[in-house]
Amino acid sequence: MNLQLLLKLVFIARPATILVQAASKFSSDITLSYEGKSVNLKSIMGVMSLGVGQNAKVTITANGDDEKEALDTVAETMKKEGLTD
Repeated sequence: MNLQLLLKLVFIARPATILVQAASKFSSDITLSYEGKSVNLKSIMGVMSLGVGQNAKVTITANGDDEKEALDTVAETMKKEGLTD
């Protein structure tokens, strides 16, 4: 399953950490993709290494038994943190 989002804000440490914590609760493999690069969304170093900027288009992909719940939770977390509308 894929989820495409337009980020309102730059990924900085605090929201990125909260997003990684939310993703880490699921057994599915969850990937964040930006400008042709993909990282494990459960890795803070991976997420921060992408250098995702304001108004960036990102894709989040989840594969596994709880993929729908994982994507729903990640999307909700991003909205709560003000990263997306």
